[in-house]
Amino acid sequence: MNLFIKLLGTAISLGAGFVGTKVVNTVWEKSTGRKPPTGKDEDTPTTLRSALTFALISASVSTIIQVLANRGTQRAITRFAKSQDIV
Repeated sequence: MNLFIKLLGTAISLGAGFVGTKVVNTVWEKSTGRKPPTGKDEDTPTTLRSALTFALISASVSTIIQVLANRGTQRAITRFAKSQDIV
């Protein structure tokens, strides 16, 4: 069951990362009126300032999601271990 919880934590982390990326991209597009500077569209002119700002915001959101997913997984493992001791 411990492996299941770790796999579930990984799946939640990946899903949350996907959702976080979509949210950051949408907020960026709504606030600036331009597509996010992802490097995929070479037609879109991007300044160094906007690319660095986007990278900083994106990395911050990604780190927060990763920390919260790890904490949630650790809490679930701890609860499961306690419930195994009681039974």
